[in-house]
Amino acid sequence: MDSNKKYWKGLEELNNTPEFVGKNKHEFAEPIPIEDVLSGDGLLGKTPRRDFLKAVGFGVGAVTLAACQKVPVHKSIPYLIKPEEVTPGVANYYSSTYEGHAILVKTREGRPIKVEGNPNDLLAKGGLSAQAQASVLDLYDVSRVQSPLVNGESKAWSEVDDYVKLELAKIKDSGKNITIVSSSISSPSTLAVIADFITEYPTAKHVMYDAVSYTGIIQANQNSFGKAVLPHYNFDKADVIVSFAADFLGTWISGEEFTRQYVSNRNNKSLQSKKMSRHIQFETGMSLTGTNADVRIPLKPSEEGVALINLYNAITGTTLPGSKKLANNATNNAIIIAAKELVAAKGKALVVAGSNDVATQVLVNAINAALGSYGTTIDLDNHSNQYKGNDADLVEFINQAKQGQVAAVLFLDANPVYDYYNTKDLTDALAKVPLKISFNASLDETAAVCTVVAPRHHYLESWGDDNAIAGYYTIMQPTINPVYNTRQVEDSLMMWSNSATKNYYDYVRANWDKNILPLAGLSGQKGWESILQTGFIQAAPAPAAAYTFSRDLNAVAQTILSQSAKLVAGDKEYELHLYQSAALRDGRHANNPWLQELPDPVSKVTWDNFAAMALKDLKALDLQEGDIITIDSNGITIALPVLLQPGQPEGTISVAVGYGRTKGGKVIESGIGKNAYPMHSFRNGTVQTTAVAKISPTGDQIILAQTQTHHSYEGRNIIREASFTEYKKNPYVNSGKDGEHKDYKSLWENYDKPTFNWVMAIDLNACTGCGACVVACNAENNIPVVGRDEVRRRREMHWIRIDRYYTFNEDGKGVTEEHEIDKLKDISNVSVVHQPMLCQHCDHAPCETVCPVLATVHSSEGLNHMAYNRCVGTRYCANNCPYKVRRFNWFNYWNDSRFENYLQEQHTQLVLNPDVTTRFRGVMEKCTMCIQRIQAGKLQAKMEKRSVKDGEIQVACAQTCSAKAIVFGNANDPNSEVSKALRSERTYYVLEELNTQPGIGYQVKVRNTTELEA
Repeated sequence: MDSNKKYWKGLEELNNTPEFVGKNKHEFAEPIPIEDVLSGDGLLGKTPRRDFLKAVGFGVGAVTLAACQKVPVHKSIPYLIKPEEVTPGVANYYSSTYEGHAILVKTREGRPIKVEGNPNDLLAKGGLSAQAQASVLDLYDVSRVQSPLVNGESKAWSEVDDYVKLELAKIKDSGKNITIVSSSISSPSTLAVIADFITEYPTAKHVMYDAVSYTGIIQANQNSFGKAVLPHYNFDKADVIVSFAADFLGTWISGEEFTRQYVSNRNNKSLQSKKMSRHIQFETGMSLTGTNADVRIPLKPSEEGVALINLYNAITGTTLPGSKKLANNATNNAIIIAAKELVAAKGKALVVAGSNDVATQVLVNAINAALGSYGTTIDLDNHSNQYKGNDADLVEFINQAKQGQVAAVLFLDANPVYDYYNTKDLTDALAKVPLKISFNASLDETAAVCTVVAPRHHYLESWGDDNAIAGYYTIMQPTINPVYNTRQVEDSLMMWSNSATKNYYDYVRANWDKNILPLAGLSGQKGWESILQTGFIQAAPAPAAAYTFSRDLNAVAQTILSQSAKLVAGDKEYELHLYQSAALRDGRHANNPWLQELPDPVSKVTWDNFAAMALKDLKALDLQEGDIITIDSNGITIALPVLLQPGQPEGTISVAVGYGRTKGGKVIESGIGKNAYPMHSFRNGTVQTTAVAKISPTGDQIILAQTQTHHSYEGRNIIREASFTEYKKNPYVNSGKDGEHKDYKSLWENYDKPTFNWVMAIDLNACTGCGACVVACNAENNIPVVGRDEVRRRREMHWIRIDRYYTFNEDGKGVTEEHEIDKLKDISNVSVVHQPMLCQHCDHAPCETVCPVLATVHSSEGLNHMAYNRCVGTRYCANNCPYKVRRFNWFNYWNDSRFENYLQEQHTQLVLNPDVTTRFRGVMEKCTMCIQRIQAGKLQAKMEKRSVKDGEIQVACAQTCSAKAIVFGNANDPNSEVSKALRSERTYYVLEELNTQPGIGYQVKVRNTTELEA
């Protein structure tokens, strides 16, 4: 590969447009008058930035009382009598679980402030998603329902209990149905409580459904093998992976787990053994997984089924009836080559598909059976419990409700009024149900139509458990007393079913004593205390059984072809592809500002969804980015701005679901995006995410809050790639001279670093670009949310950003004449590289030499420090930083009387880390390498009279990374992990030619591409 390939963040940079040049002439975004700020143009507009969390309801006075008690507790303890385990200034950690992952919750003076992955977690080994990192913020959301409601009026729990029990008794006597509608539940104790409730009320039924459904896979396994389960996939055991629109590194099933598995065959350790997996991705919208693939093939939704049939034919040597070639010969060739590679890797091959169509997934099962994948890369015996919903069950409930057969419905962690594809059908049915109860924590779209709202605890206030993977059990324990007058769902169900067990803690304890602790040879109080410390139990895995695929594939193929034909767009129509947002997922996180401001991994858009389209389609419609179009599909019309997406197949549109909510919090109610769920359709027994749409320009336009081109490197060589073939021939390819610093002449003397030299290594082959590190840094370092308008002004405050670069593939150079967008041949054939960028802590830091007040200085441990009290805001340092990683504080809202109208709550600080200074207006800030963690680690070692151990000090970004792409440590220790990583032949330093001597080394990106390109 050519090390001088052109990399670009967006077409404006590729073509060096006048607007792009103009923006980058100014180092800083334009200032705005304080009067404009105070005018408060909407929550997400000109709201004072540092008061942003207060304005959107993330500051809770009630937490003061809840935090001042021993945790976990069973009775109140006055804080004048200090709890034994609470030492002011010292953190406590509690084991818990989040979506089946074993986690550790950090508390300070009784309040949770940070969530970390448990290093021994079976799924991600200490890695954690952006959603898990942001979950602590939801605890401080004043939009939560703060007490139970009956017909919109606040009631005492005793009144609610009397009312509900009386109504349920009437329904029981009448013989009418009671339905519990929930998202997938994998908690064994919760399922047991629901079973007890159904025993008390025999006409009750539990319906599980998921907004983003996996019914297709589950039903296909029932049809293929007689086992209705979601498999546990083992990407680490696959040498060749072929994916059809399954975003398995992002939103598909278990992204953090799959990331860990996937990267184990592509990281430093694997490459040094001259081994690397092969990944081919066929998809419509550019997904996080697609950006990491060795080869990505753009594919329309209508072509996916045909492509899978052709893949099956090529693997098995048969020809299914109706088989036909695709219009694109390059795609046909890619399928043939992919089939050859899969067959060559038989037993170590894996094919996955993101489709929710049963017939499509049956064909995928047939392909994997032919490849010998069951028992190796696919495990049906130790299956996943993460998604168990059945689309048909919810349809049946709606039909029964419309017929008047359902007298009560209880919603648990489910919001179908928002995310069901046919909202009118659902709401019409609910109107005929007399008793509607919501356990949801917020007054969301579904809770708003309910008779009773019995708000549940936040998970950090709760007892519970989880069983995400068969044989793997995690425990949940409270880390703070309930902030509001809420109650666990299970306690409510136990109360209403007259359970002999009086509280859910006792129920969980009894269930574990009887059924779960014995799996690990534990019992009694000692076993219970042990599990509260370790956080999980892993039983012996079930042995792999033999599975024989038996299904009439001729009929399956005909069903697939029939379904595919319905997706072929006619004249002036487009094929619509709906997907989950990487940040908001299915929409349940839409009220979380940290996630709203997390840039999308591919588009780098924040605070909005959009319609991603190909360049040729935009030009044919005479559209520019930000132009608003209407999209009409499935009888629903929404208006969205368009975004030019390289890699998008011509004739298709991709839109994220999870936006456009109307109730559930101040962020949501301020109006963010449009709801695309109604564009789903029910076909072949399941909810499908593809459709045909018509579009029409409106003539309106908005500016997307997009971060991708906020900084420019002026074409300098900062990304380095190589093919796996080249790497095997020369491990130093494109890394420079042996991956070491060149001997540049310098005007400055080197710093003496006698004990510690804190440095970092970032493996571009491991980084997937997910953004979990960004949110982890937010939580750890008190980084503020700024809102949509401030992002538009290029004022986002993230200390670490994930830069996304496009480059043309070898056979798609794309540009016939430089700087002329009209002459772009094709930008569908691009590849992507993600690069985390943060302060490089340069030994010869350009920022330090220009600061007139010595606010930024170098330490004897190799770090670039900021003395905030010295900084007067000249911004010379940011101007002189070639990496553009410094952030300027435009506003200060903590003690300024001009902003009193925005001080809705007095305890916003409860979400903040007390170990980190809250910065003020007019100063620069940037990555500190989590200096507070470094100091804490050194102090701990000193108290224990020992040296600091390698790995015991972790920066927030490295700790949360499931891929372990970031390694931090002491370079003075030659045996440290970071020293070993930096000795990799692939190591290079960004802008090394400037002789800034950065403290962060990157490893060259390697793609296993050569075979398919040939």
